[in-house]
Order: sequence, then structure tokens, then C-alpha cells
Amino acid sequence: MSDNYYGYSENTDTTSTEYTTAENGSTAVPPKKKHRKNGSGGIKKFFTLIGGAAVFGLVAGLVFWGFASVTVLNKTEQISSSADTSQKTEQIAETAGTDTESTKEASSENVVSSGTFSSVSDVASQCKPSVVAITCTSIEEVQSFWGTQSYQAEGAGSGIIVAQNDTELLIATNNHVVSGAESLSVCFNDDKEQVYEAVIKGTDPNNDLAVVAINLDDISEETMSSIKIATLGDSDTLTVGEQIVAIGNALGYGQSVTSGIVSALDREVTIDNITSSLIQVDAAINPGNSGGALFNMKGELVGINSAKYASEEVEGMGYAIPITKAKDILNELMTRQTRTKVDEDKRGYLGISCLDVSSDASEMYDLPSGVYVKEVGKGGAAEKAGIQAGDIITKFDGLSISDKETLVRNLEYYASGETVEVVLQRAGEGGYKEITVEVTLAKQVISSDTQSKNSQKGQQQDQNEQNNNGQDSGSSDSRDDFSDFFRFFR
Repeated sequence: MSDNYYGYSENTDTTSTEYTTAENGSTAVPPKKKHRKNGSGGIKKFFTLIGGAAVFGLVAGLVFWGFASVTVLNKTEQISSSADTSQKTEQIAETAGTDTESTKEASSENVVSSGTFSSVSDVASQCKPSVVAITCTSIEEVQSFWGTQSYQAEGAGSGIIVAQNDTELLIATNNHVVSGAESLSVCFNDDKEQVYEAVIKGTDPNNDLAVVAINLDDISEETMSSIKIATLGDSDTLTVGEQIVAIGNALGYGQSVTSGIVSALDREVTIDNITSSLIQVDAAINPGNSGGALFNMKGELVGINSAKYASEEVEGMGYAIPITKAKDILNELMTRQTRTKVDEDKRGYLGISCLDVSSDASEMYDLPSGVYVKEVGKGGAAEKAGIQAGDIITKFDGLSISDKETLVRNLEYYASGETVEVVLQRAGEGGYKEITVEVTLAKQVISSDTQSKNSQKGQQQDQNEQNNNGQDSGSSDSRDDFSDFFRFFR
């Protein structure tokens, strides 16, 4: 027996028909038909026909009304969906580019689509094309029994495609990934055929951020069609316990994906004497993941993976730089002039001797972080610009300076004769005061006293070698052979 919308049930038995009224639920069994002499039977049939027609009309009207409502609802949903798509496209175009005229707005075709995904695999498939592997080649010096030896070393890290301008593809990473690099190469899509040379466009050591650039003319059309620009999210909206996905070049093996949750926000972490407020996650962040991406479940970039807490007792403590904090810094670095290293004989010099301001010294003596000027060379570029002994250099041509090595590395990209702004902290009444000076870099000048000392040092070394050879003929050959043996196993 099937229920009808109007409150009665129809029995499919052909021998009798029952009706249950909606008012009192009583059941009436119609009597057998009898021939009547008057016309009352015809009248009843007439009214029954009229009632059936009315019920049919009512049912048909309700069905038509329901169909029309569903149709209108579908159209409304389509309009709403179209509006949402248009809004998302505008947001992608806004977040993909920088705030400067020199950077193009990327089309939605080569930007990671933003939308809530149901699984980690969905986020990974959408976002992996925006993550790259970075290989850094540097020269390292090692102290051994035979003196200082230099050798070439390679390091692996990760990067994120964040923007594109008229001539370059721009990739964000950590400063410690590219620091000291003699050369850089970037690999897209884990494909050895898609490896391109890159240059450092700008660095911010104080926030462990850097931007590297690749010339668009060097990148093949196949590679350009397969990569995507990351969509920047809002790390300020993250909540503890929220699921996240980390993608990077773990251990230099190629792209790998790990997942976890946000363990803590605004975690104060000190790395290499630099204290930062970072996102703590329990996703595995391994060597090589540095500079890689931290995505939310919308596929939006919310952090740049920076470090892992390494300890035998501790697991599941990784850290990322919040993208909301990094965005302005990256935009500033992306607008800088791209530079290449200058030949040593044409390189510019400040003409100072300096020391690092350690974190201990900074706390003990209340000194600003930067490079302490110990001595200023007479007649040099620094003296002419008004730099004094005791000043602390904090910025060079807009780049933050945290230590002596950073200053020296930056100077390698500037030629003598160039004029740059140098920001100083100078002690005075009431503490340190910020001063900005313009310095015209000069060629390195070796004084006659220094030349004389170097000459005497060289003569002494020559004499020592002659004495050694006279005392033990063949000792030089034996030392070189053992040195090669040592290098082979290092």
C-alpha cells in the first residue's frame, strides 16, 4: 500500500477499494451497485467526475510549481557560481603579481587555483608545479694539517615561484639556501631536462629571505606551460590544529610532500643569532625543504619552510616564515636591479675594517645588530662619505646587513665608482641614532707598507720552503701524495 500526498491510501486489490479520509480516518466500504428508478446515480457520477478533475488540476499545478522552483534555484546557483569564479580570478591576479608596475599580472592559467580541497593529494597535484629545487655551488675552506684547503661544495634547497615580470621568473627562498653561492641552478618539475641557471636578485639575512631570478628567454615554452605561480594566502587567519601541506626538495632527492597541522603560532625561534616569530608545524621539515612551500587546504601559500628543530629527544617540530610577514619583504627584493658579480679587479671597496656584532654583545652592550666599524682607512671611500670608527652598518643599498660576511658578499656585485646608500647607527646622547650616507665605492688600494709586509712574508715563505727541501729531499712529493689521499676520502 503506497501513501498518497493527500492523505489517503490506495489498495491495489481488484476486488474492493478502501479510502481512508484525512479528517477522521474512518473507512467506508461502498455497497454493491443497485438499479435506481430515479436519476440520482447519474448526478453522483457527475459530481464524482468534477471532484476528480479538481484533484487532478491541483496535483498538476503543484508539480508544475515545484519544477519551476527547482529551475529558478538552479539558475540562481549558476549565477552565484559564475560570480564566485569571477571573484576568484580577480583574487588570483591580485595575489600572483607584486605591487609594482614592473611586474606583470599573471593569468589564471598559470596560477595555482584557490579553492578548498578535500585531500592532501589534491593540494599536492595543484601546487607542486609552483615549487622548485635549488642547487647551490659554493667554495668552502677547510683547515687541515697542511694548511687551509679550498674545495667546491654543493647544497640543496627549495624555492617557490611567486611572480613574473617582463624579463624574469622570480622565485622566493631562504637566504641561508643561497648565501655564499658561486653559482645557482633551478630544477622544475623534478626533470633533469628542465634545469636553468639563476642569479640572486636580493637577500634579507635578518629575515632569512631571498629572491632568485631566471631570465625568461632561457626557459623553454614546454617548461613555462608546465609551471604555476603560487597564490599567496593570509597566514594571519591560520588556526592551531588546521591542516597544512609542506612541499620541498627534501634531502636533495626531488620534490616530496608531507602533511600535518599547525602546532603553534607566533613561536619565537632563534637561529644563527637571529630571532624570528614563526609558524610551528608537525609536518616533516627535513634538510633540503628550506625555502619550500607551506600550503593550506585551499592551495594557498601561507608560509616558507625555514628550519627543523633537530634533537634526539624532539620530533615533529618544524618552522615556517609566515607569508603575511614575508610578502612585503619579497616585493621589495623583487623590484631590485638584478646584478651579476663584478670581476675582482673592477670591484668596489668601502675601505674599512669591521667586526660582527654578536647577539651576546648586542644584549650586553645594547648595540644594534649589524657590522661594527673598527677602523676607517685614510682617504678611502668610507672616510670620504663620513663613516666613522664605532659606527654600526645596518643596511647597504637597501639590503639588511647582519654580519661581515653578508657585507663582503654584497660588495662583490658592485663596481668601483658606483654610489650607494649606507645606513648607519651612530652612538650619541640618548643612545644610537640612524644616519644615512652616500658612499662612492673605490678601487682597493694596497698601501706601500702592506706591499712591503706582503713581500717580506713571501720571502720568508720561500726561505722556509728552501730550508725544508734542504733538510729532507723528496719530502715535498711525499706530502703532496698524502694530501691527495686525504682529499679523496674527505
